[in-house]
Amino acid sequence: MADVSVVILNYNGEKLLRKFLPSVVKHSVGATVWVADNGSTDASLSLLEREFPGVKVIALDKNYGFCKGYNEALRRIKADVYVLLNSDVMVTQDWLVPMLRLLEFHDDIEAVQPKILSFNEPEKFEYAGAGGGYIDGLGYPFCRGRILNRVEYDHGQYDDECEVFWSSGACMAIRAKTYWKHGGLDEDFFAHMEEIDLCWKIQRTGGKVFYTGTSVVYHLGAGTLGYASPRKTFLNFRNNMTVLLKHLGSGEILWKIPLRIALDWVAAIAFLLSGKPAHCGAVFKAHGSVASSLSGILRKRHTLQTAYRRYSRKNISAGLMLLKYLFGQRKYYRKPQ
Repeated sequence: MADVSVVILNYNGEKLLRKFLPSVVKHSVGATVWVADNGSTDASLSLLEREFPGVKVIALDKNYGFCKGYNEALRRIKADVYVLLNSDVMVTQDWLVPMLRLLEFHDDIEAVQPKILSFNEPEKFEYAGAGGGYIDGLGYPFCRGRILNRVEYDHGQYDDECEVFWSSGACMAIRAKTYWKHGGLDEDFFAHMEEIDLCWKIQRTGGKVFYTGTSVVYHLGAGTLGYASPRKTFLNFRNNMTVLLKHLGSGEILWKIPLRIALDWVAAIAFLLSGKPAHCGAVFKAHGSVASSLSGILRKRHTLQTAYRRYSRKNISAGLMLLKYLFGQRKYYRKPQ
């Protein structure tokens, strides 16, 4: 039997831990539950000591962000399988069983995510992961159950198991050897899109990323950084561009990056016209950040392109989901019943 560690990264999440950690402790039989505290200044650590004595705690000296925080914590944990779990996720009975079964019986499956539903609206999928993630031909992420901001109701349409392009970092089971084979999460991302980068690396070396609808969790979403935050907009636009610069093939990068820059500027103008000037500015700040970090990004690209000989387009949508959504009839991954 695999040695499994469920690892929750926490930053000033005392209220979230009190609300969601009991379900993790109750339903993670056979696994070790860890909370890695990212230098919290609230009462998180005293809460864990007082109310959750069976949970193992790693106290980091400061807030390292999502990516480095996990890397720092996981270096201190010996396990066969890591389950990265957000602090605002409620799990259900036997939630680990289907994910671990896939990893146990399929050597080529290296990461798995469950069905992720909304905690506030349990009849709907949750934005961050839903029924498994994909990207379109221009690198825009979407999910089975969520395209852009439109989220589907759960009618059992994704109660299957299938290969996907990316697994949500909100809840992902991954082999420890796979995690470290690819260097963990790219710490330059800080947060957001890091799981897409990692999952692309997995596929470039012939591994598979899977989704199982027989495991269900409920995600509050935006527990640390709100969906309406300009900071979140900045990270999403900056990190999405960084992922593409790292992974696109040489021929693609020459035309896809200029096109994506133009489309991002269109998005910035749309933010401005909708009365969101801070989000408009966040897009341009994201591009400025990419430009100032370009030499470092290109060094990572060179390393990746050299070490990862295989360029995987598997599970990348051939179409342009953004254009189909804005100008066509593709408003849902699967049309509601």
